[in-house]
Amino acid sequence: MTHKTNFSLTIIAAAVLSAGPAFAHHPMGGTLPATLADGFLSGLGHPVIGLDHFAAVVAVGCLAAAHRAGVALTLGFVVAMMAGVGLHVQGATVPGAELLVAGSVIALGALMLRERQMPLVAALALFAVAGFVHGYALGESIVGAERTPLFAYLAGLAVIQTAIALAAMNVARLLTRRGSGGLRLRLLGAGIAGIGLAIFVQQIMPAA
Repeated sequence: MTHKTNFSLTIIAAAVLSAGPAFAHHPMGGTLPATLADGFLSGLGHPVIGLDHFAAVVAVGCLAAAHRAGVALTLGFVVAMMAGVGLHVQGATVPGAELLVAGSVIALGALMLRERQMPLVAALALFAVAGFVHGYALGESIVGAERTPLFAYLAGLAVIQTAIALAAMNVARLLTRRGSGGLRLRLLGAGIAGIGLAIFVQQIMPAA
């Protein structure tokens, strides 16, 4: 394995383990974006500083790496996320969205532990559901914004999600080609599943 590959995987793992807290995160400090620049920067930063969302996107990229249509799968996740944001902005309600987000992180991480790849249709369905619930959760921070910052937010969100997922996919493929990535990716998957479980417990503890 090259030093470059080791460094890339280390960066991904470190980012997953050090991202900020879930759900309340927002790069604007909770202030609703009011300009095009604010909206775009908010879209770029929102999923990166949220541990749950970042972990999910990394997992999507790693799982998509096993398929020839990996790029299409990651884009499907991003499109579903945009749809989730749009639904939230339109005022729709998804009960237990926070728990669904945590559950999707657990599922994505757990699937990274398997040696066999998911069937293409199953992967697409999972990515669509996960993208939708994550988008719905992310949409909370942009509800009430004017059209210009809203569209800028969506653009920033699409750019950063696509970049992270494709980077993770390329690193996973490189590791797999070199025959040294199986264990490392499974360990990363275990960490991601653990993150989802911790967030799930965090969400249900207040109700306990």
